[in-house]
Amino acid sequence: MTVSLDYDEYDLGSMTWEDAETAIEEADFAVVPLGSVEQHSLHLPVTVDTLRAENLSRELVEAAADRDCSMVRLPTLPYGYSEHHMNYPGTVTLMADTYQSVLEEIGESMAAHGADRLVFVNCHGGNRSPMKLAADRIQRDHGVEVYPVHWTDYARDQLEEEFGDEWGHAGDHEISVVELFHPDLVREEKKEPQTRKAKYEARQFAYFDDLTEQGGWGDPTNADPEFVEEVVADATERILDAIESDMDEPS
Repeated sequence: MTVSLDYDEYDLGSMTWEDAETAIEEADFAVVPLGSVEQHSLHLPVTVDTLRAENLSRELVEAAADRDCSMVRLPTLPYGYSEHHMNYPGTVTLMADTYQSVLEEIGESMAAHGADRLVFVNCHGGNRSPMKLAADRIQRDHGVEVYPVHWTDYARDQLEEEFGDEWGHAGDHEISVVELFHPDLVREEKKEPQTRKAKYEARQFAYFDDLTEQGGWGDPTNADPEFVEEVVADATERILDAIESDMDEPS
């Protein structure tokens, strides 16, 4: 049996230790794509955020090369902090402190091998808080500059203008991304407007099924992969602009 993985020349996963030694030391950035394994309603697979992290980080690294900015990409971390989705089967979660420790130890490893800067390309909202805390520790304890990039922040204005307020989890935006990169994984017959159960103003919800019936937001029938392809290109350039601008700031 042959197992085939889709590696590019900038992927750490395809390198020997000798190749990696040179690549890490010479790269401007080491990139860590961050996903999750969690329910995404009835029409999308549990790997949506991991698929997004894999594909969107590839777009970033390839676009960076056009700017003479070199990046080495680590294998995508498929598991995240998803406890709030655990009432739906198929969700696999790390606890927040475990997730933070995992990121810190990845950062420590990269520091030991000579990395100067680390970019987290995050595609799951639940990862944001532990990612930020891990970034603090990596910078303070290991002297590596950390850029915690939550990808959607760089596309939010375009997505809201096109899809309205509830385009997020398993909704108009995410199904468009999956249809762009992996259309075979969409359950077309299951696409339907998502049913909102509650919308709290101040209260913290305990689990995601407090808020939604099927498990998602918005209306997946509004999927528009051609529009999202433009958004991906624009957001990629915005992220690179932000990263390059920060590189020029004093440490």
